[in-house]
Amino acid sequence: MEVSVIQIGNSKGIRLSKTLLERYNIKDTVELILEKGHIIIKSKAKPRKGWETAFKKMHEAGDDKALMTDIFEDENFEEWI
Repeated sequence: MEVSVIQIGNSKGIRLSKTLLERYNIKDTVELILEKGHIIIKSKAKPRKGWETAFKKMHEAGDDKALMTDIFEDENFEEWI
């Protein structure tokens, strides 16, 4: 795909179509990856996307219990004073 470089104030930029923005889920911020003569524009990932829904499902299934206790049997709180 070929796009024109356009003047934006004192800078230059490219214009992406609405279709591309929607297709690649590009919102307000993108990540630029510079590799061997190429510039890759990547949608900014949201690392915790979907966690809330997953946690609700875990809770409903009763699968949200702690895997280990908060206190170890041999823990000595005196060391911290």
